[in-house]
Amino acid sequence: MATELYDLTVPIFIRGLRNLSTILDKAAAYAEEKGIDPLTLTNARLIEDMAPLTAQVQFASDSAKGAVIRIGELDPLPLPDTEQSFAELQERIARTIAFLESVPRERIDGREDTQVVLKTPSGDFPFTGRSHVLGFALPNFYFHVTTAYALLRQAGVPIGKLDYLGGI
Repeated sequence: MATELYDLTVPIFIRGLRNLSTILDKAAAYAEEKGIDPLTLTNARLIEDMAPLTAQVQFASDSAKGAVIRIGELDPLPLPDTEQSFAELQERIARTIAFLESVPRERIDGREDTQVVLKTPSGDFPFTGRSHVLGFALPNFYFHVTTAYALLRQAGVPIGKLDYLGGI
């Protein structure tokens, strides 16, 4: 039996976002315990020309919801990129998960060969549903979740690989 496209997207994105939420909870607790201004962590960058933690969470959210919206030809879910606090980032994750949970399996499954176009300021990038998920959406999602993890780990937040992976 082949793996369905839904199984490669919705549950994977939900799990990654839940793990990211747990990591953010640990970061907020760490900031409180150590007397660190939470904005120090939410604005943290690996290097000056790289986006901060807030953007990494926003991009992970956008990657997950955008992939499902494009493949399922669903209405957009606008989430303005205004979050600054851990609470605001958690709300964004919760809204993204709620959206993903609302997507019916039949809107995703069977769309492996559907033409998907990713529109960016740099131009349009054509994919099939399958190539979009495997070659862009999942790698992009994990890039941003991993970067968020790395930012917090580098800042001293006591998280490890099992926090990133979640319940195995």
